[in-house]
Amino acid sequence: MAQKEKLQCLKDFHKDILKPSPGKSPGTRPEDEAEGKAPQREKWASKLDFVLSVAGGFVGLGNVWRFPYLCYKNGGGRWDKATVFDQKKKVWTLLIHYSFIPVSLQLSGAFLIPYFIFLFGGGLPVFFLEVALGQYTSEGGITCWAKLCPIFTGIGYASIVIVSLLNIYYIVILAWGLYYLFQCFQPELPWAKCNQPWNTEHCIEDTVRRNKTLWLAANATNFTSPVTEFWERNVLSISTGIEDIGPLKWDLAVCLLVVWVICFFCIWKGVKSTGKVVYITATFPFVMLIILLVRGVTLPGAAEGIKFYLYPNLTRLQDPEVWIDAGTQIFFSYAICLGAMTSLGSYNKYKYNCYRDCLLLGGLNSGTSFVSGFAIFSVLGFMAQEQGVDIADVAESGPGLAFIAYPKAVSMMPMPTLWAILFFIMLLLLGLDSQFVEVEGQITSIVDLYPSVLRKGYRREIFIAVMCFISYILGLAMVTKGGMYVFQLFDYYAASGVCLLWVAFFECIAVAWVYGADNFYDGIEDMIGYRPNPWMKWSWTFITPVLCMGCFIFSLVKYKPLTYNKVYEYPDWAIGLGWCLALTSMICIPMVMVIKILQSEGPLIERIKAVAAPAKSGVSSRPKEYNVKCSELTQPLDPNGNNGLIKPTQAVVETMM
Repeated sequence: MAQKEKLQCLKDFHKDILKPSPGKSPGTRPEDEAEGKAPQREKWASKLDFVLSVAGGFVGLGNVWRFPYLCYKNGGGRWDKATVFDQKKKVWTLLIHYSFIPVSLQLSGAFLIPYFIFLFGGGLPVFFLEVALGQYTSEGGITCWAKLCPIFTGIGYASIVIVSLLNIYYIVILAWGLYYLFQCFQPELPWAKCNQPWNTEHCIEDTVRRNKTLWLAANATNFTSPVTEFWERNVLSISTGIEDIGPLKWDLAVCLLVVWVICFFCIWKGVKSTGKVVYITATFPFVMLIILLVRGVTLPGAAEGIKFYLYPNLTRLQDPEVWIDAGTQIFFSYAICLGAMTSLGSYNKYKYNCYRDCLLLGGLNSGTSFVSGFAIFSVLGFMAQEQGVDIADVAESGPGLAFIAYPKAVSMMPMPTLWAILFFIMLLLLGLDSQFVEVEGQITSIVDLYPSVLRKGYRREIFIAVMCFISYILGLAMVTKGGMYVFQLFDYYAASGVCLLWVAFFECIAVAWVYGADNFYDGIEDMIGYRPNPWMKWSWTFITPVLCMGCFIFSLVKYKPLTYNKVYEYPDWAIGLGWCLALTSMICIPMVMVIKILQSEGPLIERIKAVAAPAKSGVSSRPKEYNVKCSELTQPLDPNGNNGLIKPTQAVVETMM
């Protein structure tokens, strides 16, 4: 058989084995069925729809409030000559050995070294794997594994559990941001001074702190700032602990409802609506980030803040925590192991060059994280200079940065209301597109499981509304007076790095070792017209599993029970509940394996082989002559006998003869 005929046979096999099942088109209406048309899965209206959807999905809050802080935490330090001299003596030998490291890495802190190792060895390969898998199978996050490698269908269920829990608590951040945005439309920012009803006698304004005489006279060793009291006493009305959950805060409950309604209307029409909304939600935050960056670097003290952000401390590379932080940050920021990227890829046209755009999107993601550090730490440097304190005293991560440090900084700027509004609009849009992309991934995966039920009429839209409502009800526990403790519990355990690393490890095992990395590369070549760089295949086969398992083990060894503000210690029952949230997703993979094996017939080894092979749906529709012809694919394609197409096609074809 000629090489061209063999490639065509492979394409036909793809159409049979991995083609979308009938009824898999979002938005399929009864009138289509009445006309007898075969429903086709919707595709993105343009390439830009997909690119912006993915960019909006993984360029989120973590790029702005977590990555810069991790760079400082794991590589930054006090910028004084004595410290620099000591550090140079300690790491001089190390610098000689690693002189090949680019200057940008040496300037950007020790954290970027493990960050880029995990980026090229884990994050980018898994990201491309998920997008390519969705495009190759035209299936969501669960059914793609059921077709490719049924024994690993649990990967899809684990991803859905993680993203379902993530959707419940991630959107609470947007509710807080919306509340802050509403509060900005006042004559004076309510967190700027200590003249509000919620302020206590311990509240001291920054003007007092800058005046050393007044500061000493106030004896303010136990002072609190107005922005901290606004956050804790007005926004959260925080209780003493998770045991005291307290009543519902109706203002936050309304804000949470508003963002859920917005999220619903962003995705209710499938890719038709999602692909258009992202033109605003995915691009406007970059405009805001550039504006804030330009404003930040022009502030007095910005240079010191940037130095603090970039200063390298290579001795930190000896600490396993640096590597754990790098690994978890990569998997969080690329939104992988959630089923969302697979679902977005499933709406691509079969011949779309996803490899090229995945590389470009990876550069965009990491570049945004790095640039965000300049925008954040330039402002923190300004705030530290205004207060007369060290930058380490004002550097925060997570909600502490978004709702305490940065609002406090903008209150010291000229025209503080304008900059506060711009910041919280950026925060809302960054979080909103990440939220609805993750919800879209969740919905697509579940609907693909039951297409005959959820594709009819307007059932898909109704199902989305029901899922949003259920998530809203569950999220109300996080807008009570003790809701912050519940939020931290979910954030620490439900979608933790441990869960994501676990899923990523099995994704690589399923594709590279069970289905076959070369076989998957053949499918990718059929889609995009060429074979990607072998680095991806090597990563799936060796590098990524080793990195994931190593980071997973270190995370368990270095595990520390959850605390709030490093003061409040969670009770044992809450820690146990947190581990239950984590295990809920992780247990899906081995549990589904056992179920699949038990449901098959024959000896144990034969059962495992049967459920490890790709699904055979559609093969019987081909005549026997086609199957015999395709069996010749076991012969090598090139005259030298290399790179033969020995793939699951052979096993499936032979069983039909």
